[in-house]
Amino acid sequence: MVSTLDLTPRAALARGVGSNADTPPADYTAAGSALLRAGQPDYFRWLDHVRAAAGCTRPVRLTGHLFTVETGTGRLLDERHTDRLPDAAIYKACGNRRATVCPACAAVYQADAYQLLRAGLVGGKSVPESVTRHPAVFATFTAPSFGTVHTRTVRAHTCTNRKRCDCRPDPCHPRRDTGLCRHGRPAVCWARHELGDEVLSRPLCLDCYDHDHQAVWNAFTGELWRRTKPIAERHLNQIARRHGVADVLVTTASGKTRRVPPVRLSHGKAAEFQARAAVHFHTLIRADGVDPADPTAVVPPPPVITVDDVVQAVTLAAQRATYTTPAHPDRPQGWHVLWGEQLDVRPISLTGGEVTDGMAAGYLAKYATKSTESTGHRSTRLDADTIADHADPDGDHTARLIDACWRLGRPTGTPQPLSSRPRAPRPEPGFEQPWNCPDCGTRTRYRACPVCVAERQAALDTEPTNPASGNPYARLRRWAHMLGYGGHFLTKARRYSVTFQLLRDTRITYRRHEDQAAEQRPAVDEPDTAVVGVLTFTGAGWHTTGDALLANTAAALARDRQRTAREELAHELCTNPGLSRAA
Repeated sequence: MVSTLDLTPRAALARGVGSNADTPPADYTAAGSALLRAGQPDYFRWLDHVRAAAGCTRPVRLTGHLFTVETGTGRLLDERHTDRLPDAAIYKACGNRRATVCPACAAVYQADAYQLLRAGLVGGKSVPESVTRHPAVFATFTAPSFGTVHTRTVRAHTCTNRKRCDCRPDPCHPRRDTGLCRHGRPAVCWARHELGDEVLSRPLCLDCYDHDHQAVWNAFTGELWRRTKPIAERHLNQIARRHGVADVLVTTASGKTRRVPPVRLSHGKAAEFQARAAVHFHTLIRADGVDPADPTAVVPPPPVITVDDVVQAVTLAAQRATYTTPAHPDRPQGWHVLWGEQLDVRPISLTGGEVTDGMAAGYLAKYATKSTESTGHRSTRLDADTIADHADPDGDHTARLIDACWRLGRPTGTPQPLSSRPRAPRPEPGFEQPWNCPDCGTRTRYRACPVCVAERQAALDTEPTNPASGNPYARLRRWAHMLGYGGHFLTKARRYSVTFQLLRDTRITYRRHEDQAAEQRPAVDEPDTAVVGVLTFTGAGWHTTGDALLANTAAALARDRQRTAREELAHELCTNPGLSRAA
């Protein structure tokens, strides 16, 4: 059984740390370090101690005090320090969602994302099972064209698996006149590209391709999505009103009554980078109704709303939604942001069909653990010292995109010099006759009220040291390593499903009580306790690669045993249906 951890440090994927935390000596070997750890008398105690983060590539190490407190009275029952624990630290999994950074944590995130997204379609986990009667669609929104790229097109497929298509493709960009672009490069391509060809999704001419527009499009896709969903909701409400469905009267928390449209949409959305480094969205869109007694409840929409209406509304919204970005010194009229022509909207079926609930949820959960890997670029956040290693105005496709992000995100305003800024009047030192402050009523002999001065200073202390810039393009530099896209890769509407926090809290509660449930201990009158930790971050990563090898291998064995148990249980349930009814 091999470890899930690379045996070489990966400093490029984690800020400041590699796969292992300590610098090994010249004669160091991973196998020797693993044997040294396994030969220690407290090996099994150490293995049990790191079990919670055993599969993690670079766990977080915490040190400090652990206090056991009685929850009812607050009485301190026990106090421990992490110096008594193996390695004098607590190991916590990093929780990174990216599979290229930490495969184990990404697998947990993917499983949680699958449960979260599927619960919004079939119910469960505090979501009512009535959502199975809600019309739902699976929609894919793509980016528009920013220039001609190499493609693989097959008009008539004869294969059975599109992912492993071996059909003969058509020529890439055939033209009768073999002309040149304005930069003197061929504007045609007669090649029949196969799957895995490195030139696929790469521009035919890098100088003709609009890298600035694509970088801006990646940055403002969130604004475009916020304008798309209301258009679809308005269309569905118009259909409902034409069928005689009136608006719902809802009482607010202040006691006022307001009219609410009878249909609203809830969504779960995952972002994916195409090979051409443009973001597109995979979305699960569900139609809901409004309960006048409880506006936060998830209820079915009016019966007149069908899945075909949702498909029509989403298609119409994708065609009408547009957004014009603010003015930029390089483009005073701004950039026009809209969806591409390739729109795919399919109904979701729970009884089997082209797109089922499990297929859609699994598809989105898979892309929730990915990032810019498909574009060939991987790096941490860039700054003035590292931008030259990745940005190049005359380089390849991704290098030009990063250069566009850094160039467009430059400061566009000139700060006012300190000497010309107005200064607030300062009171002269000394005392005067006692007076009452008109703002707070404090009686003082100072020329300025000390209470008001302290409050103003406290307000200044709470303000961020780096205030938000008025330049809407400044975030392009912050997210240059993500090719301009700074949004979350998995988002959802508030009413669509449960939260990740609820799933994690449920898992923590189960792990804490699984040993007691297995042993079936008798009920004992013991006070409810809580462990409060006052911990400090001391580092990230395993002490040695040998420790990582042992911990990751033990976690891999445990995952294999769990997978085998699930397969056996599924086999037993299929062969003996009575077991599932008894369970």
